[in-house]
Amino acid sequence: MNLDKRLGVYNTSTSYLLIPTMKSPAEYLAPHVFEARRPRRELQPVVGYADALHAVEQALADAEKYKYLLMRALRRHADETATIATPAPAPQRQPETIETPVLPMYPTGLPLAA
Repeated sequence: MNLDKRLGVYNTSTSYLLIPTMKSPAEYLAPHVFEARRPRRELQPVVGYADALHAVEQALADAEKYKYLLMRALRRHADETATIATPAPAPQRQPETIETPVLPMYPTGLPLAA
């Protein structure tokens, strides 16, 4: 099945979604790099501010997508491996005891503070 690498590839033989590996930071910047020469120096790789900002936004968007795919895979795995919980035993009834009376902390009949 030919799907975009960034969306993941659905493996029909094992029925699960293969999550592609995330790009390295250099891979986001690679298309935007050009070489510039500073006065009396050799060529140096340079990335424009707008291009760097675009690369960071793209990396954050991809990270959010990978996070979603990973969380979905974890939830599916948890659902598949979940064991059926046995019901808890009914609590044993304790024999009734005589309750201790609750006494007031302060004597009654004192004037209230204003």
